[in-house]
Amino acid sequence: MKTMKFIIHNSKFIIATALVALFAACTPDEPTKLYISEAEADAMIEAGTCLTIEEFKAAYMTEEGNYCMPDLYRERSKAGNYYLFSIDTIPVSDTPIYMRGRVTTDDYAGNFYKTLCIQQMVGGKQQALRLSVDAGSIGGLYQLGQEILIRVDGLAIGRYANQPQLCLPSYNNNIYANKAEEKVGWAAGRIPFAIFKARTQCIGTPDKSKLYYDTLKITDYNHITSLIEARSWDAKLVCIENVHFTGQLDNNGTPKNCTNGDPEIDTEANVFAPTTENMNYPQGRIIKDAQDKWTLVSTSEYAKYAHFYLPANNYWGNVVGILGFYYDNGKNYSKYPPEASDWSISIRSLDDLQLYDGDDHWLYDANGNYKPGYEYSKN
Repeated sequence: MKTMKFIIHNSKFIIATALVALFAACTPDEPTKLYISEAEADAMIEAGTCLTIEEFKAAYMTEEGNYCMPDLYRERSKAGNYYLFSIDTIPVSDTPIYMRGRVTTDDYAGNFYKTLCIQQMVGGKQQALRLSVDAGSIGGLYQLGQEILIRVDGLAIGRYANQPQLCLPSYNNNIYANKAEEKVGWAAGRIPFAIFKARTQCIGTPDKSKLYYDTLKITDYNHITSLIEARSWDAKLVCIENVHFTGQLDNNGTPKNCTNGDPEIDTEANVFAPTTENMNYPQGRIIKDAQDKWTLVSTSEYAKYAHFYLPANNYWGNVVGILGFYYDNGKNYSKYPPEASDWSISIRSLDDLQLYDGDDHWLYDANGNYKPGYEYSKN
């Protein structure tokens, strides 16, 4: 079964000696304040350089990467002339290099593990990027709607399964992973929290009202299979209009009906994310529009709502979340090129499902309880 996956890195073994110098370079000379005012942020930027997200990627993210050379990346890295996995380290600059953005994710519901996404509005258009940070419950500090300023020189920009992200190099030699022999090697990894915290400051207080949502139809993006073009769409905060859940999963590009099985043992159960039998990848469930075009909603099996039943197919409306394009197997690029089912929406919580039935009954009752979905019980 082909499903959209989160970036939940399994890099348990890091070659520390290769990173000592890099980590040392990542530490600013003096401790930073966690919270700063807009005026303080402006003064810092005035004394350095501040790049937009797209300027940052264009300046530092190369196709092949510059760290350890491509032959030491995992076997699946190269897809034709493109690299799905890459690492470009960013030299420390005498003049600080900054990037700022507003946090668009919330990990309270468990669907964004050790990951932040940020957005900027540049010329009326959204730019977005993933930040890979080795910290659980990171949303408690960098809350939804919080604007942050990050010093990026001394860190790295890379791609994991073609998804660009701020990162540090990490070596994966987990022999217990599925097809582990294809996954051993260097890849974009999480930034240790102490380093990230020392380089990141919150500007003012969180303001969710300033978040921007690209309102899209499924056909606005699901035809895009260019690896290059997909990178500029990935991580955007979006609202997909006029869709409903079908009670189906993706079976290698073809919709397949979910079962009524126990999600603790049945990978195809009619819930957001049943067991993966210790494979540890998020599950995808299909939503369709009125033209019968479909895309996936992706959920971690560790999310709090993972074993909630899917909404009934008579509930229509909007699905909000982070748009993602995940393509991780360059080894099979010629045989299985990128396709529409590599796209998905990752919701932040069930609040991102703005659905109601034909009688204008919302998916939630008057007390905010989720009506069609409830925690699975064998009783």
